[in-house]
Parts: sequence; C-alpha cells; structure tokens
Amino acid sequence: MNSDKVKGMADDAAGRVKRQVGEWTGDTGAQVDGAAQQIKGKAEKAVGSVRDAVNDAGRKTDTDVETNRDLDDNSGRETVTERETIRERK
Repeated sequence: MNSDKVKGMADDAAGRVKRQVGEWTGDTGAQVDGAAQQIKGKAEKAVGSVRDAVNDAGRKTDTDVETNRDLDDNSGRETVTERETIRERK
C-alpha cells in the first residue's frame, strides 16, 4: 500500500465525518466540504491503486518471462502421455 492510498483513505474518512456532522447540524457548507473531501479521497485511492498495479507489473522477473515463453512454445504440442493414449486407441 502506498502513500496515495493511505492519504486517500484518511481524506475519505475525514470527509465522511465532516459531511455527517454537517447533516446533523444542518450546515450545508460542511456537507459540501465533506463531500468534496470524500471525492478527493476516493480519487487518491484510485491513483494509489493504479500506481500499485504499475509497480507490480514492473516487478516481473526474467524467470517469469521465460516461464511464460516456455508455456507459449509448448501450447500446441502433445505430451508423451497424450501420444501414448492416441496410439492405444488406434
């Protein structure tokens, strides 16, 4: 979890509290400020999620790439067991 997500969660929570207090007291200014802070928090969380996804994608190792390449290379081939099964059926 990165700082954008943490800050976003804090802003979202603070905005909820501010909006709720505004509703209880009838202060529409506090309600609007709270709603705006919630939106800001949700946007920061979204940015943090995207940043995490980009970082995770960048962490692929050469081994991961080689494994995927091997899987792709062998995708159309029969295994030894499959060949033996096919021969037995003939």
